[in-house]
Amino acid sequence: MVEDIKTLDDLKSAVSGTSADAAVAVSHEPQIDDLGRSYATGKRKDAVARVWVKPGSGKVIVNGKDINAYFARPVLQMILRQPFDVAGVADQYDVVATVKGGGLSGQAGAVKHGISQALQLHQPGLRAALKAAGFLTRDSRVVERKKYGRAKARRSFQFSKR
Repeated sequence: MVEDIKTLDDLKSAVSGTSADAAVAVSHEPQIDDLGRSYATGKRKDAVARVWVKPGSGKVIVNGKDINAYFARPVLQMILRQPFDVAGVADQYDVVATVKGGGLSGQAGAVKHGISQALQLHQPGLRAALKAAGFLTRDSRVVERKKYGRAKARRSFQFSKR
């Protein structure tokens, strides 16, 4: 039924009543499949990572290889461990990820984004810490395209007066 709204107070009470109902309706429940895993997709530059997180001993497998074999640089390994350190759940989850596209740095960022999304889906209480650290936001910076009449995206060809 539609109530008659004649004053601003009636409008305010009607709107606040619906928003309170909507806030109650939105509850963050864990999204876990039959195997006890949470799935999320992470993206960075041109890389896309599909990530499954499940409780375990802290083993990370990327494209069928151990993290130390796939991401040989310690900086990239540190990037992948950041979500666990921020959330305070280091060595409590196993990760299986498949990543395609981009280079190693973009792939590490994509897996980090996917791990963060999957962690907050598996354990919604971690969302605040991950969001405060900025790990749930996709880093939208990508390479600028090359323009015609230019050497690169912005670089001009060398000027010759004669």
